[in-house]
Amino acid sequence: MTQELSLPIQTAWLIPLYGFAGMLVSLPWALGLFRRDAHRPAAYLNILLTLLAFGHGSLILQQVFQSGPVDLAFPWLTVADLELDISFSLSLTNLVALELITGLSLFSQVYSLGYMDKEWALARFFALLGFFEGAMSGVVLSDSLFQSYFLLEMLTLSTYLLVGFWYAQPLVVTAARDAFLTKRVGDVLLLMGVVALCSYSGAMGFNDLYAWAAQDALSPLAATLLGLGLIAGPTGKCAQFPMHLWLDEAMEGPNPASILRNSVVVTCGAIVLLKVMPILQLSPIAEGVLLVIGSISAIGGSLVAIAQVDIKRTQSYTTTAHMGLVFIAIALQIPVLALLLLFSHAVSKALLSMSIGGVIASTNCQDITELGGLGSRMPATTTAFVVGGAGLVGFLPLGGFLALAQSIELLSVRSIPFMGVFLLTNALTALGLVRVFRHVFLGNPLIKSRRSAEVNWQMALPMVALSVVVLLTPLLLVRLESLDGLLAFPLWAAGLVVGSGLIGLVAGALLPLSKAWSRSLNPWLRWFQDLLAYDFYTENFYRLTIVNVVARVSRLAFWFDRTVVDGVLNGVARLSLQSAEGLKLSVSGQSQSYVLTVLVAIVLFLTSVSWFLT
Repeated sequence: MTQELSLPIQTAWLIPLYGFAGMLVSLPWALGLFRRDAHRPAAYLNILLTLLAFGHGSLILQQVFQSGPVDLAFPWLTVADLELDISFSLSLTNLVALELITGLSLFSQVYSLGYMDKEWALARFFALLGFFEGAMSGVVLSDSLFQSYFLLEMLTLSTYLLVGFWYAQPLVVTAARDAFLTKRVGDVLLLMGVVALCSYSGAMGFNDLYAWAAQDALSPLAATLLGLGLIAGPTGKCAQFPMHLWLDEAMEGPNPASILRNSVVVTCGAIVLLKVMPILQLSPIAEGVLLVIGSISAIGGSLVAIAQVDIKRTQSYTTTAHMGLVFIAIALQIPVLALLLLFSHAVSKALLSMSIGGVIASTNCQDITELGGLGSRMPATTTAFVVGGAGLVGFLPLGGFLALAQSIELLSVRSIPFMGVFLLTNALTALGLVRVFRHVFLGNPLIKSRRSAEVNWQMALPMVALSVVVLLTPLLLVRLESLDGLLAFPLWAAGLVVGSGLIGLVAGALLPLSKAWSRSLNPWLRWFQDLLAYDFYTENFYRLTIVNVVARVSRLAFWFDRTVVDGVLNGVARLSLQSAEGLKLSVSGQSQSYVLTVLVAIVLFLTSVSWFLT
């Protein structure tokens, strides 16, 4: 820190605390200290604090944009040779991610006022949203791997609490548990990588780790294990194969939380992976694993999404697919491409989630085969879905098109086969979005949608505002210095992107839809449809392998504990009781007998000791 730093930059450490302060101010209402039917003050206070965080971040972004990045460090703990700091990196990338988080949090909180207006635990929900926001803001600003891990753990906890918000429902409890345990697997492996990296390098700051990675050389085995540990945590956070099932189950939580989960929560995991990207260069095997994970997640997630009938699950799998493209960009060491994909995806997916939430709030239905004809009844919601979907795929000239066109150009130099992965994922995403649009917004109204009406203004306002943001995304991207030359991609790359999107659009428009028979009557087609609908039976595979093995080991441990351990202890106890029963018969109650016994024992003891010494 220097004296030339302005006050907004010197107080940048406050930005994550705005979210945590929102949690604290909501507690009196959440704990029932105030009237539960007067819970709106807690929501208003959270919205005000999020607005302050967004404004504070905007001031810092303007100054950093003009004068360059700034690092802040505050000593926290010094024990022996261990020195831990609370450090923040105010770089352009981190601040743009921060503004993305706080901005979408603000939209989500305003949206929540309309969506959960009659929820009696609204104050508790806003407290959890504040905790959510604080953890995400800290992750993107963190300049220390240990600090990032700590905040990722807080993000896992907040995800568990938000998914399990309606804890009286058994299915919600199961979804929250599965989401927590799945992400914990990645977190534990990441912790192993953090500890190993600290022991190798002796540092936790990212700049120090980059310097160490550029000079030090690890054995291939150590570098591979270290790289796999570092990518495990982001793999879980970004819902990538094989730890992708939690995002699908997390859809059981309130939809306003799903807006953030599908947009910026996965972005936080990818940001951490971006920060450790220079360290992954030590292991070509780890980079190869990252490419495999990204490719499977991108193509597999897109295929599974087009076979879902739950409207929220159709979007959760597209999130997995798009994050797979980000993983490919990171594995190929193209950080600018990863940032383009992250930003364009986050704003578009948040808008899509708002539109889907509007459909659910108006119809109380999530099955797309039971909906229809909402386009004329819900114009704002329909527009939000169209704009969000166009921004997600390669629709000229929105953010998704810019990101994908830049991807095709860069991949043509780095790795041509992955161009096919990007184009195929874009086509399948467009197909899935058109399929959902035809089911929900076109056609004749069915029973669930006959009496539906447009959402209230508190839900419509953030949808309209975010639609404008999505339309302006290309201008926002071009203004960033790190993306200079964004529009310099060749015409053939733009043609491939537009062509893949048009193929998906036409296929989705021509795909036969049958609301009465959502499963095909053709046995082979029905088998393939079920294969995709059940996510390639991944859950069944885990149940037959990992879950079954753990259950068998648990039963074996239980048998060993009851039979062997308890048997030995019970045998010793019985022997002690029998000995006590036998000894009590020799007790006479005469003190002179006791004294004589003690004297004889002492004499025998001293005799044995003297014999041993001689």
